Amino acid sequence: MGHDLRRLAFYVAASLALAGGALAQPVEPVLSLAKKERQPFLDTLKGLVSIETGTRDLEGLDRAANLIAARLQALGGKVELIDPTADAYRMADTPERIGKVVRARFEGKGTKKILLLAHMDTVYLRGMLAAQPFRLEGDRAYGLGIVDNKQGIALVLHALAVLKALDFRGYGLVTVLINADEEMSSPGSRKLITAEGARHDAVFSCESSRVDNDKLALATAGLASVVLRVKGRASHAGSAPDMGRNALYELAHQIMQTRDLSDPSTGLKMNWTLASAGTNRNVIPAEATATADVRVLRVADYDGIERAVRERIMNRLIPDTQVEMIFERRRPPLQATAASRALGAHAERIYAEIGRKLTVDTIAEGGGTDAAFASLQTQAPVLERVGLQGFGSHSNDAEYILLDSIEPRLYLLARIIMDVSQGKIQ
Repeated sequence: MGHDLRRLAFYVAASLALAGGALAQPVEPVLSLAKKERQPFLDTLKGLVSIETGTRDLEGLDRAANLIAARLQALGGKVELIDPTADAYRMADTPERIGKVVRARFEGKGTKKILLLAHMDTVYLRGMLAAQPFRLEGDRAYGLGIVDNKQGIALVLHALAVLKALDFRGYGLVTVLINADEEMSSPGSRKLITAEGARHDAVFSCESSRVDNDKLALATAGLASVVLRVKGRASHAGSAPDMGRNALYELAHQIMQTRDLSDPSTGLKMNWTLASAGTNRNVIPAEATATADVRVLRVADYDGIERAVRERIMNRLIPDTQVEMIFERRRPPLQATAASRALGAHAERIYAEIGRKLTVDTIAEGGGTDAAFASLQTQAPVLERVGLQGFGSHSNDAEYILLDSIEPRLYLLARIIMDVSQGKIQ
């Protein structure tokens, strides 16, 4: 009877394994090392958060870049600091100089090439750190920029530390790219990110996951802006209004005739959000400006919306006014592909090894990311939100990560690098 029970147990276990690995166990050396990295991870986070790195704070960005470069070099990477200023895509808010990009290359013994993305810049102004230093409270770690995106930098550093401790070099190349201009739509680093994306077999972007949904993202929205500048003619608003050409009236006309260009069926959204005109109450305004926010889910929709606006503004209300349009493609959308779906499904199985449920989201939400630049010229899979669970990005006093997501996300990134390197993705 005992023999029969043992044989039955064997067949049940085998059947479950064949049915999809329901009893898959964690890769113990990786899990053990991920657990050991918890405190070093927090030490790294504290160091990163303690450097103020607003997108325009070149001194702080240099300090952070040098620290990150030294850490990557200590892990065995060949490190460069790249100034992307000269090759920048110039938009209305692009500064004269842009912070450096840190690029590190880790050469292995295999063939697969993997790109890891994170960014060091934040939206915060210098001086805010004094009131919001790094701190631990219960199951959370707080700090300015801790979610967006200093946890992502720490994740890259400590996942590489896990691989080094394992002496794993089954990849052909792991490239780390950490930029300093993500918060202003990456005007300097976008070309480099796109070029590196095209050279690699998989891309992992370490923006944060969500507190309420432990997830990866395969799609993000694309961002653009429309700026209209109207030139009219000033005159006295009381004694000679007819001598003027009211730029505000013309701007209002242009806004009203372009207010219905959103298309819910494709996810295209265009909404006017900013406007200004005039200099004095008693002067017919000679100039007026408005800005619209544009979101797209498909790269091709950029051309369509730009063309539609240009056609509409040809219709003028007031003769002798000039209407200039500027269309800025701030970020492309990231679109889910068959390859990214397959890699996302594999990530779900890895997470299940440690008893965690991972959501893989194919529907775009919120703002755009650098992962979309990496996807522009490649069919390789691109995964976004590989980072820790967090909340409060861009807030002044509520930005935190969940401490209990450190080990799971370290395990996930290290394991998926290993599996991609070894060609285990179905």
